[in-house]
Amino acid sequence: MHSPGSSPLDGPSSSRPTPSKRKPATAASNHSRQNSGNPPSGPDHKRTKLNNPFDLGASASRMSKVVHGKRPEIVDLTKPPTFQPHKGAKKLVIKNLRTTPRGGDLEEYYRATKQGLLEALQAIFEQKQPRQPLERLYRGVEDLCRHGASKELYDILKERCDAYLNNDLHRSIMAEAGSSNIDILRSTHKRWQIWNTQSTIIRSVFSYLDRSFLLRSKDFQQINDLAISLFRRVMFIKSSSGVNPGAKSLIGMCDLVEYDRRGDSRFDSNLLHDSITMLNVLNIYGKSFEPHFLKTSEAYFREFAEVQSCASLKTYISSCEKLLEREDYRCNRYNFDSTTKRQLMDSAHTILIQNYSEKLLDGGSIGKLLDENALESMKALYDLLRLSSIQKKLRQPWEEYIKEAGSVIVNDTSRGDEMVVRLLEFRRSLDLMIRDAFNRDEEFTYSMRQAFSSFINDRKVQSAWKTGTSKVGEMIAKYIDMLLRGGLKTLPKSLLSDIKDRVDAEQSGLASTGDEDAELDRQLDQALELFRFIEGKDVFEAFYKQDLARRLLMGRSASADAERSMLAKLKNECGSNFTHNLEQMFKDQQLARDEMASYKSWCEGNGHGKSSLDLNVSILSAAAWPTYPDTQLTLPDDVAAQIGRFEKYYVNKHTGRRLTWKHSLAHCLIKGRFNKGPKELLVSSYQAVVLTLFNHIEDDPKGFLTYQHISENTGLTGPDLSRTLQSLACGKTRVLTKHPKGRDVNPTDTFTVNKAFTDPKYRVKINQVQLKETKEENQDTHERVAQDRQFECQAAIVRIMKSRKAMTHANLVAEVINQTKSRGAIEPAEIKKNIEKLIEKDYLEREGGSYTYLA
Repeated sequence: MHSPGSSPLDGPSSSRPTPSKRKPATAASNHSRQNSGNPPSGPDHKRTKLNNPFDLGASASRMSKVVHGKRPEIVDLTKPPTFQPHKGAKKLVIKNLRTTPRGGDLEEYYRATKQGLLEALQAIFEQKQPRQPLERLYRGVEDLCRHGASKELYDILKERCDAYLNNDLHRSIMAEAGSSNIDILRSTHKRWQIWNTQSTIIRSVFSYLDRSFLLRSKDFQQINDLAISLFRRVMFIKSSSGVNPGAKSLIGMCDLVEYDRRGDSRFDSNLLHDSITMLNVLNIYGKSFEPHFLKTSEAYFREFAEVQSCASLKTYISSCEKLLEREDYRCNRYNFDSTTKRQLMDSAHTILIQNYSEKLLDGGSIGKLLDENALESMKALYDLLRLSSIQKKLRQPWEEYIKEAGSVIVNDTSRGDEMVVRLLEFRRSLDLMIRDAFNRDEEFTYSMRQAFSSFINDRKVQSAWKTGTSKVGEMIAKYIDMLLRGGLKTLPKSLLSDIKDRVDAEQSGLASTGDEDAELDRQLDQALELFRFIEGKDVFEAFYKQDLARRLLMGRSASADAERSMLAKLKNECGSNFTHNLEQMFKDQQLARDEMASYKSWCEGNGHGKSSLDLNVSILSAAAWPTYPDTQLTLPDDVAAQIGRFEKYYVNKHTGRRLTWKHSLAHCLIKGRFNKGPKELLVSSYQAVVLTLFNHIEDDPKGFLTYQHISENTGLTGPDLSRTLQSLACGKTRVLTKHPKGRDVNPTDTFTVNKAFTDPKYRVKINQVQLKETKEENQDTHERVAQDRQFECQAAIVRIMKSRKAMTHANLVAEVINQTKSRGAIEPAEIKKNIEKLIEKDYLEREGGSYTYLA
């Protein structure tokens, strides 16, 4: 309730002229409190003070008298109470209460309030503090809105803001800006920040208008939206002066991006970031800035691609990769919209990758990268092509490179012994490329296998080596033999597993390749990967059987577990028919050990005590083991006696069996006495027979043996004798001395014992020559394989014709090739020759263009 002397133009704490919404006074003391505030302001200040009956001094004196006049009497609490409630005064009377407002005062108040708000707006535009407190201005806006002047107030506010932006702010931008677009952008952004601060103050003053009128209106914008739309329209759409700083500001933003791309020092990162934020707030980013930015970016990409295309593929890939990384970083760092980033990157992929895919997929350039093992460049190339979904086109140059590089390796006759190691190193580099560069893409793994199968089985390989059969199969068998004899120490470090391989093995539940046995098993698997590509597996089988025989008979296997593991792998890969003879060789070894234990027991039981000669015989089944030539060897008497005794025992025990002694496979451990001490020599039977001859001339200091004498007393002739003497007198370990000195052995040479021989080891191995294969043996093996293929071809023809009875020539040739390809590819001309042989033997009969089987 208003006090009688209050003014409608009082300060922020005065009562407003809405008596229906004010709480009524409840006591005289409350009335006195309300009139103890600031005196009313305005032109009626003097008149209001004279008419106020509740003067502060008079009120205080009167209240003092009332209070002192109504002091309570002394009450005797021992007597019955005399206090009676509800018997006091029931009516409160306030004199001179005005219940109706004065219209003139209100209109003057509203006029003054509007004027104050206009002055406050002008002060805000001039970046000054309004004369009146913001709270009083807020109350004025509230009073005007309650008075029904909301729309009028909104129109005034919009008009003044629009005028300020069109005139003052626009002129300030053009006055401060320089000649460049970036200067205009910098000035525009500066004024945008000022306008943000001004609009924030305006929004706080007119907050009641915002919440009470604009929030519920669909026809008028709220103050924040109004401030944004006015700035957008004036600065970026049109202006009264006809000059549009917004368009130049957009160009300036693109210039900033261009500076960043070219490494120009004029680049201002903060200005670019804040400008992007400004455009997003003004809601003109997508409509005004994005199209222009994408257009200029496309022009830059075309220029960049044209310049870089003259460089090498490696340089082009690196440049494109760095460019895309920078573009992606810029979009994220400076808050570009996600749609802009997607369109920008799509444009870059189209121009840099798709338009230059011919350069990126050039086989010669890719081949150079693969030769250099440029893992990072290939990974970047794969990622670039994948961005445009054309990475599958990389398969063709990838496969062509593998075929070309692989053919060079398998046709290199000067480095035949290194063939498999080079193939495995080549395969290892390709596996790493697939794993680390191609993201383990299975399609590239498939292409690699197809390429390996192609060049390994190429007919040109057979013609280059002049063997008629697969040279690769032979070399894989020899590589596996090297692994099983020497273990991992024979391998180059490039083939060993790395940390990623070990992690993959552990994740797959396999033994870690850090373990030596597990690593050896992995290397055997790698060799089997090459073995799977071979169509003619019969060559591998023949050479593997020969090498296995040497390892078993001479005890040269590095690991029995590795031998059994390899046999199991071959059985799983090729079936039991392939490994039947190999398994029989292991069984023969076990039977031979049992046989020797029985023989020694027989010797002890028949009075044949211990002898200085310890004989150990291996009984081999001829069908399972390789074929070896028979050689005549004159044995020392004590050795011959021991062999005769064992043969007598064996023939008596196994009736009907006949023993054929293969002295070329035997090895001995003999003792030799030299000037610096005795040594144990591990030699072949040929070497042992030659060395024992020198016992006959031991007492003669000048004693020597001629080549002819050695030949007559050992039974060795030709290459066998020359190789044996060369290993003893011309090799690394020389227990004999040849006269005259030289590397070749001639029939005129003489030999003496090298008394000065010394070696750090007590047991010395000299029988390495026994483990090596001669050229003649190698050629014989290939010829035997080729001959076996002819027999297999004839057997396949008979088997097919027996089941079909009649077939045309073309169908028969196709069926024979299909059935024999696992053992070895046979040319159609060879098949035709075998058909002619079977016709001559009356297995087949020719009738017109077909063949008929004869029962």
